[in-house]
Amino acid sequence: MRILFAEDDLDLSNAVKTLLERSGYQVDAVYDGAEAASFAEDEVYDGIILDWMMPEMDGITVLRRLRSRGIQTPCLLLTARDAVEDRVTGLDAGADDYLPKPFNASELLARVRAMLRRREAYIPDVVTFEDLTLDKGQGELRCGARTVQLSGKSYLLMEVLMENPKIIFSVQQLMDKVWGWDAEAEINVVWVNISQLRKKLAELATCVEIRMHRGTGYSLEKRP
Repeated sequence: MRILFAEDDLDLSNAVKTLLERSGYQVDAVYDGAEAASFAEDEVYDGIILDWMMPEMDGITVLRRLRSRGIQTPCLLLTARDAVEDRVTGLDAGADDYLPKPFNASELLARVRAMLRRREAYIPDVVTFEDLTLDKGQGELRCGARTVQLSGKSYLLMEVLMENPKIIFSVQQLMDKVWGWDAEAEINVVWVNISQLRKKLAELATCVEIRMHRGTGYSLEKRP
């Protein structure tokens, strides 16, 4: 499970990062709100832990920005502000849970586990973008009455793109997510599988395409 942790207090950040990593989580730590928003928009996380008061952009602003852009990653909000109206503000902004500071390490871990369980409970077996549907249980890609079967890395690659439409992934990011960061495969396998998926999309006559962004990467988009 991969978690984004945004906290500007370096001592607290290091302590919580160590705690989470010892509990088996992969943690990306950032130290201001602008960096938190950038990471959350560019990467895929299972959960986000946001401090309310941060430089550049506060946690509430970050959260509202992410929700307005369709990013529904579960979020735990940390703050020293524990008045009822502050909790309401955080929850209304899109937080899934709220933990006042100072907090106990065991309670933080329990809140994180609960947050991630809720995410798992709501991951659908079917993902849809525009006129295209990916049936995860059957490994089928559908558009109207047309269906194609996906398997292996092509399926995993399409799953990443379908779950994150309009997000640009670099070739290296796709390599890491589908083949693993320590894979021995050459990076051109990404291009080969994207070519295969484009042929599948052509068979389906969908309005969706895998778009190349020169010098940046690939994203799933509606055809112009």
